[in-house]
Order: sequence, then structure tokens, then C-alpha cells
Amino acid sequence: MEITEGSNAPAFDMFTAAGGRVTLDGLKGRTAVLYFYPKADTPGCTAEGQDFSALIKDFDAVEAVVIGVSRDPVKKLDRFKAKYDLQVILASDEPGEVTEAFGVWVEKKLYGREYMGVERATFLIDGAGVVRRIWRKVSVKGHAAEVLAAAQSL
Repeated sequence: MEITEGSNAPAFDMFTAAGGRVTLDGLKGRTAVLYFYPKADTPGCTAEGQDFSALIKDFDAVEAVVIGVSRDPVKKLDRFKAKYDLQVILASDEPGEVTEAFGVWVEKKLYGREYMGVERATFLIDGAGVVRRIWRKVSVKGHAAEVLAAAQSL
């Protein structure tokens, strides 16, 4: 099932860096920004995490929780978060259930080679669990500010 704006977000339950957990049910009443990124500690993913982290106080002001999701193990997320002092929640979808449910586990091509990987995508979910905005094939530059503006308009 493809997720569209206005549909209910798929339920999720993921372990996070620093030994936590994040669930859709636990976010009820708050706006959630779920951004999916391919791999921790790579240039684009680092820039995206830093951009969202730089705006975290603005997201907090509108009661929006920012969660970066990758298939990396929690230990790698712990190192990534500490290395760059990231202020967002980093969640591990190592089993792949959440990336599949959100439709971001896709076929990719690089230098003529085809492989499966995480599409850089962001979902803005309101406090009732409804997907309000979707950004697919995200370009990192300016993206966090665009997502913040959308969160502020809810």
C-alpha cells in the first residue's frame, strides 16, 4: 500500500540512539517529522542531520519531534549522534519493517549497478497520526527549513 498525504501513517516501534524507543502511539498529540536517510556518517546524511539539528529549537516551538530513520544498527547511530552532536532522535530500522511500510526501501542505481537501498524521503505526521506532507527523493540543501515551514503551518 502506497502512503499518500491524508492517509494514516503506518505504526512503528524502533530502538533509538542512547537506548531509547520511539513509537507512533507514543507521539500522539505531537507532530512528527520522520526523515529517512540511506546511511549514517556519510556526507549527505550528516549534512541532513546537522540541518535538522540546527533548527531543533524551532521544531520544539511547534511541538514537532524530528526523527531520522536508517537501517543502521543502534551502536552506529550512537557514534554518529555523538560525533556530530546531532540533536534529533536517530532511530534504527535494522529489520527494515518501517522503511518497507513507508515505501522508502527502493531499487537504486549507482554507476550502472542496481541495488536496494533507502530513498531519502520525509514524512510530516500530525498529532492524530495522519500524514500531512511527503517529500520524496529529497535534496538535502534547504530541506530542513522547508519541513519546518510545513510543520509551522499545521
